[in-house]
Amino acid sequence: MGLKIRLARAGAKKRPYYHIVIADSRSPRDGRFIERVGSYNPMLPSDHAERVRLLPERINHWVSEGAVATDRVAKFLGHAGLIPMPKYHEQPTQSAPKKKAQERLAAAAKAAG
Repeated sequence: MGLKIRLARAGAKKRPYYHIVIADSRSPRDGRFIERVGSYNPMLPSDHAERVRLLPERINHWVSEGAVATDRVAKFLGHAGLIPMPKYHEQPTQSAPKKKAQERLAAAAKAAG
């Protein structure tokens, strides 16, 4: 049984609220879970103390049992110091302006500055 530490959505339409849960990796996102270990309220400002709430002792227990956090939850746990901060790869350059557009931007910046 693969254990995941992941988000389970709650809250009303257009008012998201997430529970951070320990669940079997095969169960649905909002389905059965083993234990609730925190919450995440994206509607609050990013510096608000109640935006992410965690139960560190239970999370450490489940990590020692082999639970793996999803990307978003790993970021929360990394900021809280419960696990090492996950490594993020650079953003793809595919969406960056092409060569001619970059030249035009550079010329405009040079003319303005």
